[in-house]
Parts: sequence; structure tokens; C-alpha cells
Amino acid sequence: VSYRFCQESMVSESNSLPAVPFAMWLEKIVLGAGKIFAWAYVLLIAVILLQVVLRYGFNHGMVILEELQWHLYAIGVMFGVSYAQVTNAHIRVDLFHAALSERAQYRWEIFGIVFLLFPFIYVVFDSSLPFVYDAWRIGETSASPTGLPFRWAIKAVIPLSFALLFFASLARLIRTVAALRRG
Repeated sequence: VSYRFCQESMVSESNSLPAVPFAMWLEKIVLGAGKIFAWAYVLLIAVILLQVVLRYGFNHGMVILEELQWHLYAIGVMFGVSYAQVTNAHIRVDLFHAALSERAQYRWEIFGIVFLLFPFIYVVFDSSLPFVYDAWRIGETSASPTGLPFRWAIKAVIPLSFALLFFASLARLIRTVAALRRG
């Protein structure tokens, strides 16, 4: 219950943007996915511990566990970006933002989303689709004989996570426009 309350309060307090039903629906999708993909870190810790015990306790490390560590880490980071966007927990490096008026901050946010973030999301998403398709088409696997199969599955994280980032950014844009319109 406290975890759920914490999530809801982070979303509602993110820059005190107004609640817009469609934006809140998009944010719920992102937060739901964030809850699911956050478990990748729990699995990552378990895999790291197992690999350490096998390597240093029994002198027998496994390539499949090393690759699984990178895959789980990639899942957590890639899907965590959209979660950070919704909860406004991402790092901002903007020296001028704090000095601007609230309306100017909203305009700056809209400019950044529309002219910087959306084009970036589009380019990465569009470029990643052939990348994933080619890996699936040829049945790409690990270069190591004992590595993980289905390399396309981890490559599919790129377009999926960027689609989720688009949802998070669209929700942010909608809420920022609503805040600007309300004055």
C-alpha cells in the first residue's frame, strides 16, 4: 500500500502539473510496466550472486549467467527511463530552467519534448525495428556456444522501451500544455 501511495504521490507532485485523464491513463501504463520491469533488478542480484558463488566458490563460472546479467541490466535501465520520466525522477542538467518564470519553464519543457525528445525517440525507434527484425529473421544467438539464444528478444527491448518512453513523454507534454493553458 505504501509503495502504491508513493508512486501516486510522485506522479501527482511531478512539477505540480494538472491532472488530465488521458495523460494519467498513459502514466498508469508506464508505471505498471515499471513495476513489472523493476523485478529485473531482483533477478539481476540473484544472478550476480549465483555467478559469484559458482566462480569463486566452485571455480566454475557460466557464460550464460554473465550474458543474463547484461540482459537484465539492459531491461532495467531501458524501461526505467520511461518510469523516471513519469515520476520526474530523471536528472535535469539545465542551468537556466530554475531562473525562468513558471510559464517560461512550461514553454521550455514543451519545446524540449516536441523538438528534442520526440525526434530522438522516433529516430531510435525507427532505427531499431530493422535491427530487431534482422536478428529475429536469422535466428541470431550469442557468439558463445554456451550463451543465450534468441538475441532478438533482448534487442526488442529497444523499440519497446522507446515506445513506453513516448507514452511517458506524451503524458508529460499533455500535462504541461494543460498547465500552460491554465496559467
